[in-house]
Formats: sequence, C-alpha cells, structure tokens
Amino acid sequence: MKFTTVHLENNKIELFNSILGKETIKVNDKIVSKKRSIFGTVHTFKIDENGTDVACKLATGFGFNGVVIDLYKEGKPIIESPKSGKMGIIIYVFVAVIVVTALNKIIN
Repeated sequence: MKFTTVHLENNKIELFNSILGKETIKVNDKIVSKKRSIFGTVHTFKIDENGTDVACKLATGFGFNGVVIDLYKEGKPIIESPKSGKMGIIIYVFVAVIVVTALNKIIN
C-alpha cells in the first residue's frame, strides 16, 4: 500500500509499505530501495537533478501519531517529522499487550 508521495524538483518519490514490514521506495516509478522493517529503517538512493546524481536518504520510524518519515537530500532536511523515540515504541507495545489481552479474554 502506498504510504506517501513526495514531489521533489522533477522527481516523484513514493514510499510503499506492507503489513508484513516490506518497505519499497520508488523514484519516478522505478524501484530504488527495498527493505524489511518492523520499527523503521533507513533507505539511501539517488535522484537525477539536471543530469546530476543527488544522494537522498529516507528514514521511517514511529512517532506519537504513527509512522513518520524523514527525507534528506545531500544531507539537508527536506521533511523532518516529530519523533517520540523509544517512548513511542513503548506506547505501541503497551497498546498491543492490551489488545492481545482483551482478545484473549474474548476468545476464552
């Protein structure tokens, strides 16, 4: 499923993710990075700007509102999302434990 699209200069950068943790980055409909991730990962790739390869980095992770992304071009931030760090993971684990416990009580 597509998570987001970013238009940067003449490039279309798309982030796809699956429920099984597979992340795919496409630039102008061409796959430039694939990784598996549960809590986030970092993708590095290049985009073409006026015939020059430009290094980009797209990082995924968790924030208080769910999945967040950071996008950097040549080390300069294009998108930076607020992060919750380890606290966000702790909250998600806590919620998961509550949901599993509730489902277990319903089933039994």
